[in-house]
Amino acid sequence: MAKHVRKSDLPEKTCRVCGRPFTWRKKWERVWDEVKFCSQRCRSKARTARPLLP
Repeated sequence: MAKHVRKSDLPEKTCRVCGRPFTWRKKWERVWDEVKFCSQRCRSKARTARPLLP
């Protein structure tokens, strides 16, 4: 039988841009330690918020 995992049992992180919590996703299985943002929208906001270096 397949083992079912409840969403409340999955690891959780806080988005660096919006501050909202987000949970682990299957597509992030191999890179979970490197995930910093909850969505592409927050990822793009973080890129535009940084000052450009001369």
